Amino acid sequence: MNSIQKIYEDIGAEFMLPISEITKKLEGIKAFVFDWDGVFNRGEKNGSGSSSFNEIDSMGTNLLRFSYYLKYKQLPYTALISGEKNESAFFFAQRENFAASYFKIAHKKWALDHFCSIYSIHPNQICYFFDDVLDLSIAQQAGLRILVARKASTLFTNNVKQHNLADYITANQSGDFAVREACEMLMGANELFDETITRRMNYDEVYQQYIMARNLTNTHFYTYNNRQIINADIKL
Repeated sequence: MNSIQKIYEDIGAEFMLPISEITKKLEGIKAFVFDWDGVFNRGEKNGSGSSSFNEIDSMGTNLLRFSYYLKYKQLPYTALISGEKNESAFFFAQRENFAASYFKIAHKKWALDHFCSIYSIHPNQICYFFDDVLDLSIAQQAGLRILVARKASTLFTNNVKQHNLADYITANQSGDFAVREACEMLMGANELFDETITRRMNYDEVYQQYIMARNLTNTHFYTYNNRQIINADIKL
């Protein structure tokens, strides 16, 4: 068994595909797309309807993007797709220079179709991080699917397994750094983890080139209105 796979299985992760097949799938990935509530947090809301994130998961997404840049000499496309309006998600997407942030999308496949059309990619070129029912319309089509675990959703998780809608299920639950876990697993699957960490630690020339390119990415905000995806005017 691949040593990376064993490391993650030993802490409770589940590989619906062997890590060798996940590595093959990664060769075709051009975009990393994330749900928000239940992925970066537990889904708890404050009085304004916002929910938080943590810097550990944030660094995970940055390192994953840098590892992609090391391999392909270009940035992956990145997006958040949420069913709700969330100020923290807007802040995160803009601070991390994600290409797109979708919100108030009742049927997430609409956002998927729009995102693929804008960036001329196919759904099977997307790696999708998700946790719940609203995400399944994307999980049905995405090329690589990361399910963030939640013990309370036992039957849902079984349903996802039965219908082959996830390739990896995290050991850590939503809100407990599951995004960081999955990002590191993907870097390990690509045999890029050590190089990624070393270059970031040294803040070397290649990392500086990456961060300059990343910071040139402007975040575009979209929502759904009158049966279509429209640009949203978000002021932060």
